[in-house]
Amino acid sequence: MAVDTQTGGRSATSGQIDGRYSLSVGRPEKTSPSGWEWKLLTDLARLETGHTPSRKHPEYWDGDIPWVGIKDATSNHGLKIADTYQHVTQLGIDNSSARVLPANTVCLSRTASVGYVVVMGRPMATSQDFVNWVCGDQLDYNFLKYILLSEKDSFLRFASGTTHQTIYFPEAKAFHVCLPCLGEQKAIANILSTLDDKIELNRKTNETLEGIAKALFKSWFVDFDPVRAKAEGRPTGLPDEISDLFPDSFEDSELGEIPSGWSTSQIGNHLETLLGGTPSRKKHEYWGGAIPWIGSGMVNEFRVIKATEMITEEGLANSATKMLPRGSTLIAITGATLGQVSMNEIEVCANQSVVAIKPSTSLGTEYVFLWVKSNIDLLINCQTGGAQQHVNKNDVNNMPLLLPPPSVLERFSDMAAPVFKKITEGLFEQESLSSIRDLLLPRLISGELRVPDAERMLEEVGI
Repeated sequence: MAVDTQTGGRSATSGQIDGRYSLSVGRPEKTSPSGWEWKLLTDLARLETGHTPSRKHPEYWDGDIPWVGIKDATSNHGLKIADTYQHVTQLGIDNSSARVLPANTVCLSRTASVGYVVVMGRPMATSQDFVNWVCGDQLDYNFLKYILLSEKDSFLRFASGTTHQTIYFPEAKAFHVCLPCLGEQKAIANILSTLDDKIELNRKTNETLEGIAKALFKSWFVDFDPVRAKAEGRPTGLPDEISDLFPDSFEDSELGEIPSGWSTSQIGNHLETLLGGTPSRKKHEYWGGAIPWIGSGMVNEFRVIKATEMITEEGLANSATKMLPRGSTLIAITGATLGQVSMNEIEVCANQSVVAIKPSTSLGTEYVFLWVKSNIDLLINCQTGGAQQHVNKNDVNNMPLLLPPPSVLERFSDMAAPVFKKITEGLFEQESLSSIRDLLLPRLISGELRVPDAERMLEEVGI
């Protein structure tokens, strides 16, 4: 039974563009797997679009109705979202073409950033940058989500436009999906969701662990809570052997008020910094080797655990890039990623938009990383340039550095190092789970791999 579209406008295109697995504009010629069938998506789900209430009317905004924009999709790709960056009022809905859609609506970004997928965790509206599907009783919303996720490489083939690539509604209305019966849809979605849930739990656990380390660092080395407590005659809340390491007064410094007996300096006086480089792209023999190399975009990541590209020994020897030991603090120094800070969990080289601070046994890997991350504004304030702002290696070397006594640093490392170790272990487990999910996704969603075989594969790896 057809599910009426609510988008209006032009009717479906009569053209035909194949996707990679189980999605196509128009009905494809290829044979479906046994027990599967190609169907018009709008026969299975109600197609909806969104709209943006007028920004000239503040009363249309900051209400209690979540409103999905491109930022929500790019930051939550593949996830079910419970909330959004912006909200609208019922008055904004009533005075626009936006509609409040039910929970479990599947949303696909169709313009600007094409191909991002989210699922509504509760009733929400969206901008006009999305095509949205409210699934009927013969289509599992999670199965549709995974079809769309598996076809990200296909969406630019479905799109057109000069300034911005856009999937227009005649193409969206002509989407066909290949799918099995509802029970098998749910079984496939359950396998993939189980992996995604483990990945998401792992990510949240790592965020919590990072928060614990940051909170301890802030308490000791930014707010100086133990020193303030002792200065005011209050208990520090720390064991006596740790509390005794902190003074009970402050003194002035270039960084402002710091604990008495502590000192300040600059990063370059105590730590070795390295600027990256890029092997010549004209020399094919410099690329495709066994040495991990990253661009500054990777410094956006929580931690660096994989390469952007691989270079050869010859590429390493004939360029300015250098091997960065595991545990280096990485700083992006130019462009859109300026001021991003990360840490490499593998030995890696970097390009010239990255300055690395090598690990320090005297100050501690954890202290250096968290000091830079907490005080990155001191570096960003040094930026220069016109269209592309940047800082340089000397700016990193000149960045102020607080020097607590070795006894305090040692105690901090004793507490922070196990937390950092758990984060690292969690990241590699997350990467392993993601690799398994990415391997299974196209094979399951295309019918190449059947549910019992996938379940046996997961049992063999302990999932």
